[in-house]
Amino acid sequence: MSSALKATSMKGALIWVVMLICSITLCVSLTIATLQDIKAEKKNLSEQLHAYAAIIAFNAVGSLEIDDPEIEDKRLASFAAEPRLTNIHIYKQQENGELTFFASYNRRDIGPYPTQFSRVEQLKNTLLSEGAMELSQAIESDGKRLGYVYVRSSLDELSDYVQNRVLFDILIALCSLIGAFILAIRLQNRFTQPIYSLLSLVQKVSKDKDYHVRVPAMEIIEFHNLGRAVNTMLDRTEQQINKLQGAESEIRQLNQDLEHKISERTLALKSSNQDLLNTLSTLHQYQNQIVETEKMASLGQMVAGVAHEVNTPIGLGVTASTLMQDKLLEIQRAFDDKKLTSSQLAKFLSDSSENLGIIYRNLERAANLIRSFKQVAVDQSNDNRRMFNMSQLLNEVLLSLRPNLKKTQHQVLIECDEQLEFESKPGPISQILINLIMNSLIHAFEQTEQGQISVSVTLANSRCFLHYKDNGCGVPENIKKRIFDPFVTTKRGEGGSGLGMHLVYNLVTQALNGKIQLDSTLGQGIDIHIDFPVIPK
Repeated sequence: MSSALKATSMKGALIWVVMLICSITLCVSLTIATLQDIKAEKKNLSEQLHAYAAIIAFNAVGSLEIDDPEIEDKRLASFAAEPRLTNIHIYKQQENGELTFFASYNRRDIGPYPTQFSRVEQLKNTLLSEGAMELSQAIESDGKRLGYVYVRSSLDELSDYVQNRVLFDILIALCSLIGAFILAIRLQNRFTQPIYSLLSLVQKVSKDKDYHVRVPAMEIIEFHNLGRAVNTMLDRTEQQINKLQGAESEIRQLNQDLEHKISERTLALKSSNQDLLNTLSTLHQYQNQIVETEKMASLGQMVAGVAHEVNTPIGLGVTASTLMQDKLLEIQRAFDDKKLTSSQLAKFLSDSSENLGIIYRNLERAANLIRSFKQVAVDQSNDNRRMFNMSQLLNEVLLSLRPNLKKTQHQVLIECDEQLEFESKPGPISQILINLIMNSLIHAFEQTEQGQISVSVTLANSRCFLHYKDNGCGVPENIKKRIFDPFVTTKRGEGGSGLGMHLVYNLVTQALNGKIQLDSTLGQGIDIHIDFPVIPK
């Protein structure tokens, strides 16, 4: 880990810190001072330019009033003594407001400069452009505007001032940095020498294991205190080493005794662990047997209900067929005795048609019940995947639970597309629905006469989303956290096994490779969200 860190010398770091602080301070202070001086110089130049413009405007009033540009040209020629002024224009304003050129002055080495009729209004304040400063001022007499003065001044003098000031600042900075470097060298020698002495002593102690040496007194208070602290540490280390050496023999003896005890305890622990593993294996076997028993008990309960439900249409069919057989014997006797009348035959045919209709309808009803139960039973005992219609599976499950539902006033609402088909395991899905509905009938609606169960199924992104909801009594907080654990029930001692929701959880997560989430508030029913992957048609 230490190889990954970049080592830094304190001597070099001290020099760099002093030099960095001095450099930053000098740069900031010199930059601010230089900028302030340049700003003041620009302001001074601007004020002088305003003064020249005011003088020129004052003198030009008489020339403009008598319209004599030659007099003004001679007057402007006197500004040749001021080298900063490069161009001076005087514009005369006509009665229609237009400006015309009146007089001018141009420095010999500069030459004429184009007229600035369109800019005189914009140049009322000084403007820096193309290495020059420009200014215009109105010429007025008795409140009447006669024209404008345009003055252009060179910035060469300002540039020379800035250049000289920068060179002077650089010279000051170099001198200051040289002095700071010399001072940093002297400081680092004074501060690092005691550290090197202390480091040499610590290395000697670390290498030779000689804890008798001590740090000598030092001139700097902080290093002197550090040396005293190191000496105290060496004293305590030496005392501790003596104690450790005396305790080593005792520890060796204790280790021997401990190893003997550990070997004995290890053998006992191995035996206990083996017994525990055997017990856990037996417990898992019993738990699997109980879960399978719960599944068979659920299937057996459904078989008993369907058998009772099938008895009704079959009984009606038997009654209708027996009545029809009696009517047939009466007709047969009348026919044999040659006493059969047309009215008797007509009545017989009418009764026969009615009885045959009763027999057909009830037998068809029984066949549908048996077909539905057969499909549900086959699915429950089979974990194979197949393509099926989800709406049809829901109806078959409800038909198989009809014996349990018709005894109550509870409603089951199904929300599912009738054309929804996909490939999955219908067996676990039907077991999940049966367990959830029976759980609501037994637990949620125990104190409710007219409960409501809603089941909605949607398909999105190759996943089936099943939402189960009832408006029953809900689940207590102490049960909700453990509701998917085995043997958790509110009907302890009343026939409840506590395996229903555990079976549902296993079917969703293992058989269907899905997820299940339960939300419930006591007195406000239960919400169960299930989603699992499918292959859409």
